[in-house]
Amino acid sequence: MPAHSLYIAGVAETALGKVPDQTELSMLALASQEALAEAGLRMPDVDGLFVRTRGVEPAVEVAEYLGLQPRYADSTDVGGCSFETYVNHAVAAVRAGLCEVALIAYASRQRSQRARRRGAAVDQTLAGQFEAPYRPLMPISNYAMIAARHMHQYGTRPEQLAEVAVAARKWAALNPKAWAREELTVDQVLESDFIAEPLHRLDCCLVTDGGGAAVVTTAERAKDAAKRPVRILGHAESVVAWNISQVKDLTVTPGVASGRAALEMAGVGTGEVDFVELYDNFTIATIMELEDLGFCAKGEGGSFVSGGRLAPGGDLPAQTMGGGLSYCHPGMLGLLLIVEAVRQLRGEANGRQVDDARIGLVHGIGGLCFGSAATLVLARE
Repeated sequence: MPAHSLYIAGVAETALGKVPDQTELSMLALASQEALAEAGLRMPDVDGLFVRTRGVEPAVEVAEYLGLQPRYADSTDVGGCSFETYVNHAVAAVRAGLCEVALIAYASRQRSQRARRRGAAVDQTLAGQFEAPYRPLMPISNYAMIAARHMHQYGTRPEQLAEVAVAARKWAALNPKAWAREELTVDQVLESDFIAEPLHRLDCCLVTDGGGAAVVTTAERAKDAAKRPVRILGHAESVVAWNISQVKDLTVTPGVASGRAALEMAGVGTGEVDFVELYDNFTIATIMELEDLGFCAKGEGGSFVSGGRLAPGGDLPAQTMGGGLSYCHPGMLGLLLIVEAVRQLRGEANGRQVDDARIGLVHGIGGLCFGSAATLVLARE
């Protein structure tokens, strides 16, 4: 392993779906132990902690629970892509000598606890005063407006959005851990009820329990890992806006910036990427992420995803565990995208394994309206 390189040396999922018999902290602890075991490390080796929970001070709460006193701690919240962002931060911290073994972890029981909020307090910010009177249902109201704008501006069709959901379901059918595995067709997506027009119920992500853990460390610490470490080639993040009224162009996301920077750092073009794990909270998100990451031109995402391109056997395997639309969505999906990418690059995804997967791209988003984004480029050594 190159001495200057950093690696994801271990990953794990928590229990998924509906988890009535654990707490979020116990879920997080069990996944952390499993990820560390894959990395050939133990809990006392952890000196960097990067976590999100629903607690008031997540890093402090989790450190106490795990019996840690890390030299570096981070519980930055930029939404669902916080964990791709944590990889970015962990790389910087390790290279700065602030820690050597960074544990990234998350758990949520939002389904069991019925803790998913039906709206966000948009009126608590200065810009929110322009949105609050309309009583939007967040974040779906915003994504519905984004989808409507994309459809108006570029002619994107409802059946093209539906293809994203169908492809995710085909991957989920190959994953025993996925929440929704039954067959899904484009017509079924289009016939499901509107939640916020033009988004149907099956254009929207699941609400489940779940979480995971990942370990970022040096080549030296990863050399004794129980499983093949995955090299971090590129990493970048970008944030733009919290309120949709402040977004300059509803069809452009901060993934343009994070994707370009991560790919340039990796020295990789989109044509070299073997699979992608994209944050699919809504079907429109996948289409716009593919455009902004450079897999197709702006406005061509709808046609790009058509014909099963993202599905098993397609040209660009995407959300290979089933994504937030069919596998799991515990409030923040980003860490589970990393877990799946690592497993694909190790060649241990079983029935959903992408042939000869060498380079994978992970892209997370966050906020109420594509307000944040973070991108990773990972590689099999």
